Amino acid sequence: MDFKLENSINQHLALPKKFGVELFIKREDQIHPFVSGNKYRKLKYNLQEAEKEGFKTLLTFGGAFSNHIAAVASAGKELGFNTIGIIRGDELEDKINENSTLQFAHQNSMRFKFVSRDVYRNKTSKDFLSGLKEEFGNFYLIPEGGTNALAIKGCEEILTLEDKQFDYVCCAVGTGGTISGIINCSKPSQQVLGFPALKGDFLRQDISKFVTKSSWKLITDYHFGGYAKTNEDLVSFINQFKADYKVSLDPIYTGKMLFGIFDMVKQGYFPKGSKILAIHTGGLQGIEGMNALLKKKNLPIIITN
Repeated sequence: MDFKLENSINQHLALPKKFGVELFIKREDQIHPFVSGNKYRKLKYNLQEAEKEGFKTLLTFGGAFSNHIAAVASAGKELGFNTIGIIRGDELEDKINENSTLQFAHQNSMRFKFVSRDVYRNKTSKDFLSGLKEEFGNFYLIPEGGTNALAIKGCEEILTLEDKQFDYVCCAVGTGGTISGIINCSKPSQQVLGFPALKGDFLRQDISKFVTKSSWKLITDYHFGGYAKTNEDLVSFINQFKADYKVSLDPIYTGKMLFGIFDMVKQGYFPKGSKILAIHTGGLQGIEGMNALLKKKNLPIIITN
């Protein structure tokens, strides 16, 4: 398996001196143009395993603007796998060309099967998976969002030796795989803070299955109403952040995390002298889709140039 990757760098984000803390962002979004951030980390060992076991086809699941769907399609095309995406929402079947994510995946040769939301809820059942094997033949199964033991192994490589200097490591949370890997490779002196994009505290249980350390915490105040939800305050923050630091943030994950970190800094959550590292998990391909939704609601859009 051969990806052309760039190393991620830690970019300093200057904050007013009165707060007394230092903030850096790990630019995982820059390691690959399409399979960036945590998506590369999650796929790395899964793709190696698929290749080792002789699979020719990858099958996975996702919604209309899924970063995971886009990444699997791109990685499959680059490495010579056939790819199949089981897409939540049968109403999307005749709207591929209206959806930037699905259009990108289609251009990278991904085949789709669109299912209703009710059917999609059964995606992990034996009967559903057996039906997919009858329809598509043998395939290597990658879960929705990519999270499994091999994904977590990949995410354990996000932190490097130089990152031991940080007191806090922050990352956005979707399915819990990325933060699990970060927790596992964190140092005893570090606290890992997760910023869920979804409502509710159910992720704590999911994450606990993969980790043994206790030096982590979920910050549940910055989901903005739940997955794929946003508002003018968040869009304004993302646009100002890009103007200030020349870094684009996605509105589903990293944008919410940085909004939360900045708010917590202002509230004095972090002790003076703290060094904070925020992980940029990519996801920038989803901006175009979110902007389309914002335009329909006559709301400000995220600036991309």
